[in-house]
Amino acid sequence: MRINRPVPTAPAPRTHEGARAARSTPARELARTVATCLLWENTFYESGNAVAERIAELCKVVDPQLIGDLAISARTDLHLRHVPLFLALQLVKRGLNSWYHVGRVITEVIQRPDEMSEFLSLYWKDGKCPLAKQVKIGLANAFKKFSLYQLSKWDRESKVTLRDVMFLTHPKPCNDGERADLHTRLANKSLESADTWEVALSRGDNKKETWERLLSERKLGYMALLANLRNMAEAKVDVRWVGDAIISGAPTSKALPFRFVAAAKAAPQWITYLSEAMEISAKRSDLGQLPGTTLLLIDVSGSMDAALSAKSTISRLEAAAALAVLARGVSASCRVLTFSYSCVEIEPGYGLKMIEQVVNSQQHGATYLGGSIKGMDAHGLLDLASRLIVVTDEQAQRGHELPKWTWPGRGYVINVAPYEHGLSTKDGWVKINGWSDRAIEFIQRYERGEFDD
Repeated sequence: MRINRPVPTAPAPRTHEGARAARSTPARELARTVATCLLWENTFYESGNAVAERIAELCKVVDPQLIGDLAISARTDLHLRHVPLFLALQLVKRGLNSWYHVGRVITEVIQRPDEMSEFLSLYWKDGKCPLAKQVKIGLANAFKKFSLYQLSKWDRESKVTLRDVMFLTHPKPCNDGERADLHTRLANKSLESADTWEVALSRGDNKKETWERLLSERKLGYMALLANLRNMAEAKVDVRWVGDAIISGAPTSKALPFRFVAAAKAAPQWITYLSEAMEISAKRSDLGQLPGTTLLLIDVSGSMDAALSAKSTISRLEAAAALAVLARGVSASCRVLTFSYSCVEIEPGYGLKMIEQVVNSQQHGATYLGGSIKGMDAHGLLDLASRLIVVTDEQAQRGHELPKWTWPGRGYVINVAPYEHGLSTKDGWVKINGWSDRAIEFIQRYERGEFDD
């Protein structure tokens, strides 16, 4: 009997539409999935549960230090909230009980008081059980980060309360009398309510006067402002008050680009201000300029129409287009194209107008990425550009893989979906995952030589 037989190899991975996909290490696959994941939210091709299960399985084999660093980066750099907590939980499930691998990660990923309660809800998702030592330490250290105002703001009745967190973790007040008094009042349920819009409105205060007071006293954060535009419109708050707040907060805003799109859908009467704010945010001083000519190629295929989440009014396409507005804002010169069945160039509009132009540029059908890039080459566009930035969910059709990068500039693919398989970028392309402004910052730093190829 012949035993010297060739070892069978696994079939080459494919995208959901049949294109050849990249073979990936567990660590790379985990980073790709996390950077584009809104936990347990269904996508066009995969269920939210399947994505969460894949993250959990990958965490069983990826180095714990990489998981911890990824969790912290996802919270701090990508501004994701739930998936960093989920990653921290996977470290606990692996039986790790060191400060470096568990306690430190929990402390750093928790950046809002309610995230302590959220972590415990995840911890007990399958039934209550004792807290691991480093979970207690991590939560106790996180508890110390928050002021009286922050704890008062997030001290809400829920399945797991901040009071529960305190009793379970016993954070020490560090011999600080004021801090000890805070703990006592939280234990006795006697914390004074913070002066927030939620509290003011729940008291039955005049809504118009409440919103205008919070705006004038600058007690409304920029994210809360964008999220409550519809409520302000219904309360008939003066348009100029709100408009001035939208514009004045834009230069230092940390709102992700697509937040302006969501706000405009909720309150179209402020679309002019939001469009202006989006442009200001795109050109803020902490992002340098991309020199030369930038080509932006945006995926408008059918799968990009899927909503970011079940409750979101924003599609992946709109998130991609908003990221393209940011890229255009920091480019010395820019041309914008879209692709689906064909490749179409648009005249880039100002702010939110560009989102509309991208969405309406052509029929949303197949993902003919490779053919579109070849068409751009045939017209000489790639020979003149400093870089091509493709924003896509990477689910290209069979035969439409990325061509080998042979042009003078740089080729980048920004992936905006958490699918298991993405396109191979080994032939001179650079892959970036996620839809935050960090994608643009990465390109700037990469071209300054701060990363190895």
